[in-house]
Amino acid sequence: MNGAPRVVVVGGGLAGLSAAVACTDAGADVLVLESRPRLGGATWSFRRNGLSFDNGQHVYMRCCTAYRRFLERVGSAGDAPLQERLAIPVLRPSAGGGAPALAWLRRNDLPAPLQLGTALATYGHLGTADRLRLGRAALALRRLRLSDPALDSETFGAFLARHGQSEAAIERLWDLITLPTVNLHAGEASLALAAKVFQTGLFTESDAADLGWSRVPLATLHGDRAAAVLRAGGAAIRKRAKVTALRFADRPPGSAAGPARAIEGVVVDGETVEADAVILAVPHEVASELYGPVRGPDRDGHATTLGRSPIVDVHVVYDRKVLDHDVVAAVGSPVQFLFDTTASSGLDPADGQCVAASISGADVEQGERPAVLVVRYTRALAELFPAARHASVVDAVVSRERAATFRGIPGTAALRPRPATEVAGLFLAGAWTDTGWPATMEGAVRSGVAAAALALRSVGNDRGGSRRPGDLGRPEEVVA
Repeated sequence: MNGAPRVVVVGGGLAGLSAAVACTDAGADVLVLESRPRLGGATWSFRRNGLSFDNGQHVYMRCCTAYRRFLERVGSAGDAPLQERLAIPVLRPSAGGGAPALAWLRRNDLPAPLQLGTALATYGHLGTADRLRLGRAALALRRLRLSDPALDSETFGAFLARHGQSEAAIERLWDLITLPTVNLHAGEASLALAAKVFQTGLFTESDAADLGWSRVPLATLHGDRAAAVLRAGGAAIRKRAKVTALRFADRPPGSAAGPARAIEGVVVDGETVEADAVILAVPHEVASELYGPVRGPDRDGHATTLGRSPIVDVHVVYDRKVLDHDVVAAVGSPVQFLFDTTASSGLDPADGQCVAASISGADVEQGERPAVLVVRYTRALAELFPAARHASVVDAVVSRERAATFRGIPGTAALRPRPATEVAGLFLAGAWTDTGWPATMEGAVRSGVAAAALALRSVGNDRGGSRRPGDLGRPEEVVA
């Protein structure tokens, strides 16, 4: 590494890790600074009573190509397999306490966008009139131009209502996809973000929406594996290393045209660490504290006004198996999505089953006491799964991610900055930056690779001859 350009990555979440891996693969001298005692950012795990629990159930789709490349590069792809074919059972509790109603969202062999045609035509949680009107909204959604800035001036719910969708259709179908991807209900979510999700996931390739999720703790899947790759490549990682300031230098008069200031380094633990390039892969509030009010492309909006949207998970350990599916969705219930997390928790299936109920857009749940949430969700699980009515709850714990994502309401597109800044050598990364995606794992990795490409270019490294098998790919493949 002697003589290689020094790139400092501030933040060890998915954006920072993907940026660091890309720079390390290109031969840079990389230092990762993470203020917390762990890597992984908003994807982390904790131990309780001998089991491992993730802070939230993070899933991805086959169309998440940058995230999939990241998993392959760090050796985790085999531990987060994709479904062979999208198949999600959707349950609705019976009003009389009997067996819940079941409908399936699963694709057929037809090309996009017809792959869900059979499932939607027979979707029993909607009446015939609502099912017949689904095609009208889907066709209008498919015709939208994602580059049209007007899409970010309207909520997805208002768009759906204008195209004949009832409140029941929005709640029982459209929100099944909007909530876990935008982390808001359709009535709040920006049409621009929702249109991106539906067009990329459902209207392009027939298999684009096949789901994948981790079968090992997220701390292992992301942080541990990425750290091993980085250290093997010569990168250094410092945890509990809080960056408190950036160091800048003014360009001398008469220097080549470009930014008036350049990055010199960062201050951590009272020490200045010099750098040829710095990538700020931190939450938008922290980036603004270090760099000043980070401005969006319209130059008026500050990223500090992006807001937050929380995710809450209720983890329940039963003394027996209660859930027959790996993943289940629910309507007419507090439960949104439910996952069998027995494998990732480390629980022996002979001793019971671990189940995680994931609640997106959890503004109400965020402020409620854990005991209240545990009672509510164990009752809801009993309504959905008869076996849970006779099982004993061995343990239950609530995890919260208060700032899981930025709040993707109309108007946020103008607040999301591009990775380049007005300071030479300083770049931004994070799912909150302008990736074109909602705040997802895919968006985080895309932002990291995009920032890395610019950082490498700024220090005269175009990655030529440095690529390794299984690396993150050419940055331009990810940025578009």
